[in-house]
Amino acid sequence: MTTSNDTKLKYYNLHTTGVGYLNRIREVKPKNGDPFLACEIAALSGRKDKVSYVRFDTRVSGAEAQHLIRRCADAVKAEKKVLISFRIGDLWTDIFTYEKGKRAGEQAVSLKARLLFIELIKVDGVIVYRADPKPNGPEQNDAEDVAEFTPSDEAAPEAPEPAGETAVEPEPALADAF
Repeated sequence: MTTSNDTKLKYYNLHTTGVGYLNRIREVKPKNGDPFLACEIAALSGRKDKVSYVRFDTRVSGAEAQHLIRRCADAVKAEKKVLISFRIGDLWTDIFTYEKGKRAGEQAVSLKARLLFIELIKVDGVIVYRADPKPNGPEQNDAEDVAEFTPSDEAAPEAPEPAGETAVEPEPALADAF
């Protein structure tokens, strides 16, 4: 006889936390599968005086994260600097071929992940959202970095859209935009 503990699946979670600029919010309608909300995060990496960017193309998971990303859609579309403190999981790579532009025909790698949690959102340097602290949860120190970080005049980097996805305008936001 098996108990309920014997039948439960066990997973190892690999989560990454960071701070980055939000870009390319879109509803993706794959040929096979259900539509989903996606966005790109240009995560800040390295020294604060010499920042580099690591791009993550994310599938937004969970109702709370989807709600917050949809609220940011108008600010991103208006080219405001939307900086978030985030947690992603299930990181994987995808190889794609540029279809247009000066790199047409070249292959590149895209980092893909699921956007799981948003701790803080700043729009043009102003904090517009901060998650409630979770009791007995892991401490998140990236929110302090985001609160101190003021976007420079440098625009957040945009990345080319990987092949194989059909981007569609996001549906109306669930709540008022920032």
